Amino acid sequence: MKLNKTVGIIIVAVVAAILAVIVGVNSVAGNAIAYEEKVTEAKSNIKVAEKRRADLLPTLADAIKSYDKHEYNTLMDVINARKEQGSVITDDDVNEINGMIKLVLENYPQLSSQPNYEKFMTESSITENNIRDVRDAYNKTVSRYNTYTRHPLRKFFLSLTGYERVEFEKLSYDVSEDAPTNLFD
Repeated sequence: MKLNKTVGIIIVAVVAAILAVIVGVNSVAGNAIAYEEKVTEAKSNIKVAEKRRADLLPTLADAIKSYDKHEYNTLMDVINARKEQGSVITDDDVNEINGMIKLVLENYPQLSSQPNYEKFMTESSITENNIRDVRDAYNKTVSRYNTYTRHPLRKFFLSLTGYERVEFEKLSYDVSEDAPTNLFD
């Protein structure tokens, strides 16, 4: 009876040890897969940030160029109207010019492109900082994945599960080829 109890305890201990190894090996593979997914997500975040830049900055630049053209044309119309008056300006002429200015001011209360350029610079800075941040996050995620999957014991366990390690490389910080340039030409 005592022998059967001892054999039973040994069998339970061996089965528990085998189960612990199986669960441990599978959790190593599960963690590697989770890290791999985080790298994929971080890479996707870079594409989202770069898409925002590609969409936003040219649109803002076009809006600023259009506004600049409108402002220039408005001011040229006022100057030309004054020139046409010659040296003698009557009250009616002044009223006509004032009417033109009031019309412009009603539609465009601020005839100044400065805030548009400031907004553009702010948005550019925010966008570029966001791209830098998501690239940094990607590189950190790649480092965590590489560190995790290259550890000798984990590497052994991963080979037992048939997990094939993916080679992710960190990004360099060279100037992006798809960054918008000459937006105001």
